[in-house]
Amino acid sequence: MPTEFEFAVDQICEEKGISKEAVIETIEAALAAAYRKDYGEKGQNIEATFDVKTGQTRVFDVQEVVEEVENLKRELTEKEAQKLKKGAKVGDEIKTEVTPKEINFGRIAAQTAKQVIAQKIREAEKDAIYDAFKDRVGELVNGVVQRVEGGLLFIDLGQAVGVLSPPEQMPREHYQIGDRLRVLIADVNITPKGPEVVLSRSRPEFISKLFAMEIPEFGAGAIEIKSIAREAGARSKVAVKALQEDVDPIGACVGQRGARIQTIISELGGEKVDIISWDDNIVKYITNALSPAKVLSVKIDEKKMHSVVEVADDQLSLAIGKGGQNVRLAVKLTGWNIDVVGESQEVKTSGTEETEKKKVASDDETKKESKKPTAKDTKKSSQSKTTKEKKDVAKSATAVKKAKQKPAAKTKKSKSGVKPTKKAGTKKSSESKKK
Repeated sequence: MPTEFEFAVDQICEEKGISKEAVIETIEAALAAAYRKDYGEKGQNIEATFDVKTGQTRVFDVQEVVEEVENLKRELTEKEAQKLKKGAKVGDEIKTEVTPKEINFGRIAAQTAKQVIAQKIREAEKDAIYDAFKDRVGELVNGVVQRVEGGLLFIDLGQAVGVLSPPEQMPREHYQIGDRLRVLIADVNITPKGPEVVLSRSRPEFISKLFAMEIPEFGAGAIEIKSIAREAGARSKVAVKALQEDVDPIGACVGQRGARIQTIISELGGEKVDIISWDDNIVKYITNALSPAKVLSVKIDEKKMHSVVEVADDQLSLAIGKGGQNVRLAVKLTGWNIDVVGESQEVKTSGTEETEKKKVASDDETKKESKKPTAKDTKKSSQSKTTKEKKDVAKSATAVKKAKQKPAAKTKKSKSGVKPTKKAGTKKSSESKKK
């Protein structure tokens, strides 16, 4: 029949997820601290033992056997040690029991013991969390959104609280407190505040674990994933290979009427997933990686791991994808550099030197011919010349007329000014004749 104290210890173990041995060690450390506070001397090395069933406590003063004593409270010579324990040697520990007949700790000692117990239990709890999750890195777990702080999501995993940072979240996904999420345990880090469980929904490993969970052929060893290229929230390409001859890898992943792949897409929030057939032949592999575009030819350079893919002109935009997404994912999937060209572009750039020289000569001739004047140009120039001559003649005629009009006007003015003088002179001359 367990005692009340033993029942309390078991309850703490269940709530905190720590072992019974760790709780007992915590109680013993608290008893040793309380003894040093009320009964011990400064510098003593005190250890305590505690029996959960009987509730009995024993306290020991621990000293180390050394050749030369530097600390009288913690060390003693070999001769002194042999008096207490026969056969004691240098390096041994001598425990001397100093348990008082009646242990009555004071208020300060009890408070010290309480603080030690709380601290030790927290440390044991942190160690238990780290031990529980360090071997589960790469697993999918279910959790509930506990709180949201500045873009960080704190997910309740039951035994611990994981952190889902913004880079590990799915774009265009909105989370609320209480939402249930399926997340990947990406890493477990030790921080000053304790172990930190890093979660993710945007890594390629998240998709691989979803495939392994939803498609039983992966668990049976009939199919394997060779490579994954992902742009979280937008599109992913998954290269799969069949390990058994009678298994269709793409059909197994898609499922009947697309049931399996639709389950994965719904978990990814509508992210598009292209399933690619992996091939040992790099030309076929690159051709499959650029699907749904249809490839005409592939030229490869194995040393530089570079390839030039030719597609029809109407397939060029499909091969490149929106914003270059399709070819970018194909590069990540295959590990090769890929240049996509259209059929007409290939014809233009695949000529020899002689044909290029002929093209240059023909271009020069066309330029010279374009510079020669035509019949229309001569007519236009002659018409423009005649109109210019007519305008010049008209201008000269008007200038002559103006020149003739100006002196006539001056003579009129002079006559009008002379007439009165002539009249005055005639009158005077007539008067002189009369006289």
